[in-house]
Amino acid sequence: MAVDLSSLSIGIPSDLPPPVELDLNVDHAPSRRHILDHEGERLALRNALRYFPESWHQELGPEFLSELRKFGRIYMHRFRPIEFPMKAYSIDLYPAQSKDAAAIMLMIQNNLDPLVAQFPHELITYGGNGAVFQNWAQYLITMKHLCEMNDEQTLVMYSGHPLGLFPSNKNAPRVVVTNGMVIPNHSTKDDYDRMNALGVSQYGQMTAGSYMYIGPQGIVHGTTITVMNAARLYLKLPTDSDLSGLRFVTSGLGGMSGAQAKAAVIAGASCIVAESNPVAAEKRCSQGWVDLLHYDVDNAIDEMINASNSKQAISIGYVGNIVDLWERLVEREVEVHLGSDQTSLHNPFQGGYFPAGLTFEESTEMLGENPNKFRDEVQSSLKRHVSAINSMCENGMYFWDYGNAFLLEAGRAGADVFSKDGQSYRYPSYVEDIMGPLCFDLGFGPFRWVVTSGLDDDLSETDAIAAEVLSSMLIDSDTLTMQQISDNLHWINQAEHHGLVVGSKARILYADDEGRRRIAKAFNAAIRTGRISAPIVLGRDHHDVSGTDSPYRETANIRDGSQFTADMSVHNFVGDAMRGATWVSLHNGGGVGWGEVINGGFGLVLDGSDDVDVRLEQMLHWDVNNGIARRAWARNSPAESAIKRAMEKTPSLRVNLPIHVSDELMDEIFEGKS
Repeated sequence: MAVDLSSLSIGIPSDLPPPVELDLNVDHAPSRRHILDHEGERLALRNALRYFPESWHQELGPEFLSELRKFGRIYMHRFRPIEFPMKAYSIDLYPAQSKDAAAIMLMIQNNLDPLVAQFPHELITYGGNGAVFQNWAQYLITMKHLCEMNDEQTLVMYSGHPLGLFPSNKNAPRVVVTNGMVIPNHSTKDDYDRMNALGVSQYGQMTAGSYMYIGPQGIVHGTTITVMNAARLYLKLPTDSDLSGLRFVTSGLGGMSGAQAKAAVIAGASCIVAESNPVAAEKRCSQGWVDLLHYDVDNAIDEMINASNSKQAISIGYVGNIVDLWERLVEREVEVHLGSDQTSLHNPFQGGYFPAGLTFEESTEMLGENPNKFRDEVQSSLKRHVSAINSMCENGMYFWDYGNAFLLEAGRAGADVFSKDGQSYRYPSYVEDIMGPLCFDLGFGPFRWVVTSGLDDDLSETDAIAAEVLSSMLIDSDTLTMQQISDNLHWINQAEHHGLVVGSKARILYADDEGRRRIAKAFNAAIRTGRISAPIVLGRDHHDVSGTDSPYRETANIRDGSQFTADMSVHNFVGDAMRGATWVSLHNGGGVGWGEVINGGFGLVLDGSDDVDVRLEQMLHWDVNNGIARRAWARNSPAESAIKRAMEKTPSLRVNLPIHVSDELMDEIFEGKS
């Protein structure tokens, strides 16, 4: 029986819906910091009520104030749609005038699917605070606009708020999204808490607020590449070997999903992932991202040891605190080969990280009732966390930072995480040592697509097409790109077997500029001929070659002093809009944290038309080469080689390259010998 989505065209209903009780079948966001004074509360309430008729204000006012005081935010739970399950439906079911608009509606629905979203009823997709909207009124109005939109209008989105539909043209983006774009001197965490509580700004994360999240699969591929290359680089693992017999310990199954657990198994390792929230751990286990759960730390460790001794690939979820796990590994002198952390430490004091020494329930209670004490406990826990990791690394473990602000917040807490110079961290960001030089500098990053029909057959066709393209590219690849193409060919051939889909029928692989364009063009041709039955949405994680400026992650291997600048991501956003993206997004905040990063993203709908062939060529070429050019100018040698090859293939591309200065001459100049 087909679902009826006609209510999406209504927007704010004409009749006030009845109040609703919280649905306890889904996980809910912890109560946020109560930062507003009396006047702030009055302003937040006034801001919330402006979405509704004045005749409703007397009833809604006390209710919204109660939400604000209970949750720290006004979510407007009363207006959450209950007429249909929240999920990504086939594109043909949306009551939209524009196919592009229908595709965007599908992506929004997917980001709020309880199987995908971390806190779906608070409109949080992942990362603890990565929001699609601030409240349910914004969702309703946005969907109404998307139903009404034609192909000569653009919907403008201000941090979840639909400003309105504006006249544009068919070549302009259908939606322009910004999240958290506050002026620099008002970009502290306190500023974020205050503005979010007022309902005037939000944290869009990287892909949540731009409607491009595809569940754990969106993270698992990059994680697999990271784990494999860490072992190759630092454990001297041969390129044709897997990680069988190796032990990997990390944390985070909630805000950052089950990516690490699945990646470890794909790579062949024996892995423990710690997670404080039992609901999150059980969710990932039921979805197949974690093989089994242990609530006793020694049982989890024993399971990992036995599995690694028999070279069994396994992911063990330890339901407990990561600090307890690390400290127990130190006490027992257990050998661990690889270690990391993927908790949501960009959001350390609002539920992204839970301190050791407290139960999960005690932590959530303290978070709401005594946030200052909670902050102290988090920082104390981070010191213990780092101390245990330091002990493990002294005994041979290789540890890296995922750029989730673990090192940043640990350093701020006073943990022993700095090198002898007191400036740099003793552990590298994975972009710094792994993903930057091996992937981003060469133009390889997380290319992703969503099959809007929702059919498994269409997804299988895309896998086959991508494999065909990569196989043909291997023939002419050079030594710099051959390993990447080979790894990704293996990935796409195994993707269906690993059961990676949660929510929309989506796929991800790492590809360079040429690979993305060739795959996209082949998809568009397949839609044109009917080999694929419906449009495809292209996108990427913001965590990519060009889309993100962040000195602690994406631009961690930029060393010319420009790693703190945001020109690249802003130009990426504008350039994609100029070259035919269906929608574009620009965010303050991402995996590293509010005020620590600027993200630019896009979505592009492939509909089989000749026009889209032109758009994808121009836009994808720019989307990648913008970043390669910036990385080349920073004197990153792999990027210099990559942009030179790009210029050879595209005569109209002209990029300025740096003139290198010899170290010897620099020494002579500063020694006064020149």
